[in-house]
Amino acid sequence: MTSSPRSALLATLAGISVACSSIDQPSTPLSVDQGASALAALGAIAVASNASTGNAVLVFARRRNGSLEAPTSYPTGGTGTGGGLGNQGAVVLSGDHAHLFAINAGSNDVSVFAVAGNQLSLTDRVASGGMQPISVTEHDGTVYVLNAGGAGSISGFHLNSDGTLSPLAGSTQPLSAAGVGPAQIGFSPNGATLVVTEKGTNLITLYDVEANGIAGAPRPEASAGMTPFGFAFDGRGRLVVSEAFGGGAGAAAVSSYGANLSGALQTRSATVGNGQAAACWVAITPDGRYAYVTNTATANVSGYALNTDAQLTLLQGGVSGLTGLTPIDLAISPDGKRLYTLDSGDHQLSSFTVRKDGSLERGASTTGLPMFTNGMAAW
Repeated sequence: MTSSPRSALLATLAGISVACSSIDQPSTPLSVDQGASALAALGAIAVASNASTGNAVLVFARRRNGSLEAPTSYPTGGTGTGGGLGNQGAVVLSGDHAHLFAINAGSNDVSVFAVAGNQLSLTDRVASGGMQPISVTEHDGTVYVLNAGGAGSISGFHLNSDGTLSPLAGSTQPLSAAGVGPAQIGFSPNGATLVVTEKGTNLITLYDVEANGIAGAPRPEASAGMTPFGFAFDGRGRLVVSEAFGGGAGAAAVSSYGANLSGALQTRSATVGNGQAAACWVAITPDGRYAYVTNTATANVSGYALNTDAQLTLLQGGVSGLTGLTPIDLAISPDGKRLYTLDSGDHQLSSFTVRKDGSLERGASTTGLPMFTNGMAAW
């Protein structure tokens, strides 16, 4: 008896979820590097607890040596799922770093916080426009949320000056089809295009965004490789996308894209493998020189050099730094000197110094995070 296409898709997504999501292990008490307590805080790292009993954003002040102080918890007012989401972009800063957005996948809404130094204050919580929001993005006061539940959709909002969100009428659009296993939504740097990766269809779906913030109909395009997952843009609008290849051993890869005059994706480097497994989350240094991807199944980070033509070159033989177990997200500090990973298997944050050649030097770890922590932002 042969399986239906939908059954095959569900089986594929189940395998990806294991490879690119958090795993269930006991948590341990929070532990931070106390030796650097006298150093002034330089910025912060934020993650979300994703707890089904009440979601909260945890903010860790970031010291000048890269270590992190004990976190301050800010309840979102919503709930998480208490499980892996297979996503990137659950916690996102606005372009001006004045606001932070956090999805509440369990209560189908999104929370907004005003940012003042390393402190947050909740300004709004609104329905996401769909079911199970997993990713959010912002550009110049326009906010879009990716909903993975039900048939799947995107919905837009206007960010008001007081930190509240107003739904944009006519902005809700479907994905390329129902049940596609979306992973992330993100604006291009100029705000003219929205991008959504679909793990189950091997598609990268684009939406043209009008000047009033309304997204047009979906324009699906084929990914260069299988299981497109996380992505990031550099300042020139070049797109770097991870390819998990269903979590297959040694199959992890990354592709890069530009855009042609019609707005369609133009592949620059197709499926540059790193010899690892389950490449899922992507970050690019502020100067656009290096792209990094967490390899969830092999507990490491791969670095790539990114040239002016958006072509990728693998660095350090595919392993730029070793993380804790099951790294599921990463973030780079605004000065490009520090990289942090969220290691769900060890319930910790790992820190690295980014060297001039793109290699990573391991620093202190912060342990004891909640079991299903999700999302990551740095400032």
